[in-house]
Amino acid sequence: MPELIRVLLVDDHAVVRAGFKTLLENQGDIRVVAEAANGEAACRQFAQDPPDVVIMDLSLPGIGGLEAIRRIVARQAQARILVFSMHEDVVFVEQALQAGARGYLGKSSAASVLVEAVRQIANGSIFLDPDIAQRLAYHKTKGADSPFDGLSTREFEIFCLLAEGLNANEIAQRLSLSCKTVANYATQIKNKLDVGTVAELARLAIRHGILTA
Repeated sequence: MPELIRVLLVDDHAVVRAGFKTLLENQGDIRVVAEAANGEAACRQFAQDPPDVVIMDLSLPGIGGLEAIRRIVARQAQARILVFSMHEDVVFVEQALQAGARGYLGKSSAASVLVEAVRQIANGSIFLDPDIAQRLAYHKTKGADSPFDGLSTREFEIFCLLAEGLNANEIAQRLSLSCKTVANYATQIKNKLDVGTVAELARLAIRHGILTA
């Protein structure tokens, strides 16, 4: 019998989790040993019983997927995390990999690709959706032409929250930071992106497909 690949499945939709759990466990060599509906729960589940692979959505209530990846990797540098997200823009891929993810897959991918990604990452490989890998390579050959390339993972996370309309207090609570720290980040982000207001941040996010109007 092949050794089971133990998976922590993180998605805020119970129906989605149920569907992917059935898909994965029908393979015979994969078992979903824990589930989480938000980033905080994912971090707790990982700490209690580290799985072989974490399948992580990015759009989560609470701290969000990027911050959850950061915290898990800070706890265990060798954590094997596969991002499985509706966000297929290069900027999200780069930020997730920078945070410590070992793979990235769009939710539009075929079910068989998810299974293959889990197996490869469990074996210590890196896995990128072929279409995403192609776009990432093209982006690299063009050079750093995205205004977000200069943002750290933390700055990008706070940028997204600011663009969504959260204020400094709300962001501080969500990310377990002080208001002063968030305010400092907001200033750095505006300087790096050459904008003066949160409204301009939101417009920039919409223009680049990070936020829908």
